[in-house]
Amino acid sequence: MKTFTLEQIAQITGGLLSKSQDVTITNIAPPMLADENTLALALGEEEIANLSTSKAKAALVPLGVNIDGYTTIEVERPRLAMMKLITLFYSAPETNEGVHPTAVVHPEAKLGQNVSIGPNAVVAKGAVIGDNTTVLANCYIGNYAEIGSECFFHAGVNIGDRVKVGNKVILHHGVSLGADGFSFVTENPNNIEQARKDGEIKEGNVEQVIFKINSIGNVIIGNNVEIGANTAIDRGTIENTVIGDNTKIDDLVMIGHNCKIGKGCMIVSQVGIAGSCEIGDRVVIAGQAGLADHIKIGSDTIIAAKAGVTKSFPEKSIIVGAPAVPRKEFIKQLKIMKDAGELINKFKKYEPLLNSFEEEHQMDTV
Repeated sequence: MKTFTLEQIAQITGGLLSKSQDVTITNIAPPMLADENTLALALGEEEIANLSTSKAKAALVPLGVNIDGYTTIEVERPRLAMMKLITLFYSAPETNEGVHPTAVVHPEAKLGQNVSIGPNAVVAKGAVIGDNTTVLANCYIGNYAEIGSECFFHAGVNIGDRVKVGNKVILHHGVSLGADGFSFVTENPNNIEQARKDGEIKEGNVEQVIFKINSIGNVIIGNNVEIGANTAIDRGTIENTVIGDNTKIDDLVMIGHNCKIGKGCMIVSQVGIAGSCEIGDRVVIAGQAGLADHIKIGSDTIIAAKAGVTKSFPEKSIIVGAPAVPRKEFIKQLKIMKDAGELINKFKKYEPLLNSFEEEHQMDTV
């Protein structure tokens, strides 16, 4: 069991200890779940209020929060301090040393020093895995894939042939890197091509053979990238799909072929990015947003949840709605809708007078 004094925790978090009690901290938890040896994390107003009925003797609170008779550690950035505390108490998944007896490693694969390969994992021909990388059970590393050092692949990760992964990359359960892109063509123009050109579908009920366009490009993942469970990133058709350094991608995200994602981006769950999009650096894409193909999003842009992005936007944009527009324009649209509702109500109020006037006018013209 890991134990810490309040003085140690204050030093680790860079916090201000209000007063010191003889308390040994063995865990962290919200106030309502904390006991005497648990540091209560009271990061918001509701949690701070819950301290009055908590069994905890000490709490981590935002800077400036003082509670009479309670030991507190005040911090300027509570979530950053929480991250440091969770790191203290976190236990990494258990791994085996070296190559597990049930794993299959091709004779021509190259493993660096202190590499761990878990049960039933497969490392294919010509694959290279860097030093101190861990590959858990049932993972597949494709032919001639290149994996950097100090990576951690959770169970069930699939890495396609020739995919390149940088250093210190974390891939969660079921990640797929390097599947073929969703790319097809018909011999003659199809409904989608007609709709894009003419804005309508002129002909229907025409059966056509759909030909698959194979993907001969690659997927390249930068350094210090983290990708959530069951996220899929397709390889490029001819060029590469690229994810920049320090980008973090949530669970259940789909990134299409040929996309270029910049550095330090945050992409939240259920986002779908169609092929050949270019995303700048430090872009935030909130949950369930969808991006059409071949659009460009400038650096430092925020895309709100469920936005339907159908065109390109410059840097530092805040994008809202479906179809997505700049935030100021979206608010303007909401105001117009509100004003329109008020006008409709006024019209309904005076509609009987208008009808009466029209009836009288018709009688006068007879």
